[in-house]
Order: sequence, then C-alpha cells, then structure tokens
Amino acid sequence: MFGLALRQTEGLIGSIIRLLGLDLAIPDHSTLSRRAETLAVARPPSGAQPVHLLVDSTELKLSGAGEWLVEKHDRSRCRSWRKLHIGVDADTGRVVAAALTTNDADDGAQVGPLLDQIDRPIASFTGDGAYDQDGVCGEIAARHPDATVIVPPRSNAVPSETAM
Repeated sequence: MFGLALRQTEGLIGSIIRLLGLDLAIPDHSTLSRRAETLAVARPPSGAQPVHLLVDSTELKLSGAGEWLVEKHDRSRCRSWRKLHIGVDADTGRVVAAALTTNDADDGAQVGPLLDQIDRPIASFTGDGAYDQDGVCGEIAARHPDATVIVPPRSNAVPSETAM
C-alpha cells in the first residue's frame, strides 16, 4: 500500500480504523505479507476517462567520471546532462508522457510536447513553480479548455496588473 513497508502498512491501517471509530481487528505484518502474494489489485480502467496529469522534470547525468574519481585524481571532467520531463496519471501512477531534452530546456516549453502524447482529455494539470508561465496556461487552455491548472506561483512572483 503506497509502497510502505509491511509494519508501516500495519500502522497505517490501524490509524485509519481508529480514526473511523471502528472496533476491528488489525492484521499484523506477517498476515499482510502472506495475503499480498495472492492479492489482485484492481487498477482503474484506462479508457476515455479524463487524466489528472502530474508533471515535473529531473536532470540526468549521462556521462563523465564519478565523484570518487574526481576526488582521487583531483581533476574535473566535462559532464553531460539531460533533462527528463515526465507526465504521470495521478489515478493510476503510470507515466503517460515523457520528453528528454538538453539541460537548458525550459520546463514550460515542454508542456506542448507532453500534451501531444496524451490522447485522452485532461481534467487537471499539476506542476511546480517552473510551470508558472502564461504560455503554459495558454497551451493547456487551447487543447483542454475544461482542464484545471494547479501551479503555485514562483517564489519571486509579482502579481500582474490584471490580477484580482
């Protein structure tokens, strides 16, 4: 459950049962372990239901010496980086879109290529402050007018003249 260890899952289940005010026996971690072997978890069907899209990016080091080698020989080597932009369906946890770019690519500029890979309607788009751009909102509104855009403002954001 949510990638938790069995003892943590036991504690979570116990907390939920207590919060609900129920007087039920809580299965211990060994019972959960035995049951998990045969438990079939039903995934939501991936039909035409709208996608709740979670988007973020991370940098990947492609080549170059490891940190220990740099320390050992006291020399720096040129390292190559790429940026991986990922879109995940919040309901299923599956990656539905991905784009690999150079490390100087803007996160907001990759929204279009990510949306091109999704053939279902989008109910919501959630990203971090890097997606706080007019172009991002415009791109999403043009393709999915009913989608809700959930992006916190950047730490240095200033309200525009048209902000209410």
